[in-house]
Amino acid sequence: MTKARGRPSVYKAANAEQAFKLCLLGATDADLADFFDVDERTINRWKQAHPKFCQSIKGGKRQADATVAESLYKRANGYEHDAVKILQYEGSPVIVPYVERYPPDTTAAIFWLKNRRPEVWRDKQLHEHTGKGGGPIEMAARMAEVPDEELFSGRDSAASRAIGAG
Repeated sequence: MTKARGRPSVYKAANAEQAFKLCLLGATDADLADFFDVDERTINRWKQAHPKFCQSIKGGKRQADATVAESLYKRANGYEHDAVKILQYEGSPVIVPYVERYPPDTTAAIFWLKNRRPEVWRDKQLHEHTGKGGGPIEMAARMAEVPDEELFSGRDSAASRAIGAG
């Protein structure tokens, strides 16, 4: 019979439910480690050793992300909801229902589009330039053959001949 080595684990079955709740609030693995007073590597070991713990973390993070995505979507498109105002009339409270409306938010829309459709909406467009048949552009290929000292010498050199040869 072999003895267990090292310090006994402080993991408890209740940690899975607590981790789920913390992840719903946006906790990261580092936050979980801080909460459980362990190292982040311990959280990773617990995820490997305890499948329910791992699934709780994934489920909590997935649900939190979905809630934020839904809110961002509503904010980008604009939304409305029922609300009430509580006023006082002749010493008595009066509840007045109304519809609260929020217009679309341009920043939220841009953020959504840049992340959902980056090939169309990103700020930096990637352009690829190639020569014949997808090869290098001829001038670039000729310039690559010229030694650096000739490129920066300022004299008539192979570099100027390479440029003029195009």
